[in-house]
Amino acid sequence: MSSAPSLPPVTATNPGRVLGSIDEAIGHTPLVRLHLEGVPAGVEIWGKCEWFNPGGSVKDRTALSIVTEGERSGALGPGKTIIDSSSGNTAVGLALVGRARGYAVELVMPTSVTEERNRLCEAYGATIVFTDAFSGSDGALLKVRERVAAEPERYFYADQYRNPANPLAHYRTTGPEIWEQTAGRITHFVAGLGTTGTVVGTGRMLHERKRGVQVVAVEPDEPLHGLEGLKHLESAIVPEIWDPKVPDRVLHVSTESGLLCCAEVMATDGLFVGHSAGAALWAARAVAQGLSRGVVVALLCDGGDRYLSARAAR
Repeated sequence: MSSAPSLPPVTATNPGRVLGSIDEAIGHTPLVRLHLEGVPAGVEIWGKCEWFNPGGSVKDRTALSIVTEGERSGALGPGKTIIDSSSGNTAVGLALVGRARGYAVELVMPTSVTEERNRLCEAYGATIVFTDAFSGSDGALLKVRERVAAEPERYFYADQYRNPANPLAHYRTTGPEIWEQTAGRITHFVAGLGTTGTVVGTGRMLHERKRGVQVVAVEPDEPLHGLEGLKHLESAIVPEIWDPKVPDRVLHVSTESGLLCCAEVMATDGLFVGHSAGAALWAARAVAQGLSRGVVVALLCDGGDRYLSARAAR
C-alpha cells in the first residue's frame, strides 16, 4: 500500500494579529459605515463596534486599564481579589481580565442584569453578589463599598466610577483608534453616559487633536428607563470621573427611541446592537440631521446578544 504523497506546508498569506494573551485582543475594533434613514447626503454616520472585544463590550478596555494600572501602582498583586459593582459589561470585562491574569474576581450586580451577562461572569469563574433590581447600579455601588470597607486588605477595588484609569483607557485607545480610522475627518463623537469614562476619555483626546470636534453625550430622558448601562445623571450617584466640561452637548433619549434604533440598524445594516448602542444611534442621527456635511461616529457599546433574555421576557 503506497503512502500518501507529502504535502507542502500551509502558509497563511494574511495571518492577522498573533497575541501572547487574550487581553492583548482588547481594542482595535472595527468602524462600520451605517445607513440610517433621514440622514443628509453629505453626512456620514459610522459605528464603532465594541462587541468585537473578546469580552463583548467597550468595558473590556476599562477593565484592562484598571487592572494594568493597579498592578503598576502596586495596589493589585498576588492574593488580592478584584471587586467592583457593575450593571453587567464591566463585570464581564473584569471577570475576563482577572481570569487571564490569575486573580479572583467578585462582582456586585443588581438582579436586573441580563441572564447572558450573569452566566458569562460565572463561566469566567467570578463570584457574584446580587442586589435589589429597583435600586439599580447605585444600589450595587453602595453595597460594594460596604464590602470593601469591611475587608480592605482582601480586595483590590476596581472602583470604575472614581478610578482615573477608566477614562484613561479611552484617552489612550478608543480616541486614537477613531482618529486614525477616520483619517482625522471626524466632526462629531456620540456616546452614552454610564460610568462616563468613555465620553470623558475619548472626548478629551479628540478635543486635543482637533478643537472643532463636537463631543455629544447621551443619557436616558427619565430616571426609570430601560436603556441598560446608561445613567440618568440628575437622579443618580454622579461618577467622580465625570467632567461636564468635556461634552459639547448632552442629548436625552427615550427607551422606546433607543430600542427602535436597535431594530432599524439591524434592518438597514445587519448590525445586532445593544440598548445603549441604539440610544447612541438615535442621538447620532439627531446630530446628523442638523448638518449639511460631517463625519459622525457613534460608540456602539455592545451587541444585542447580551439582551436576548430581556427580549424574550417582554
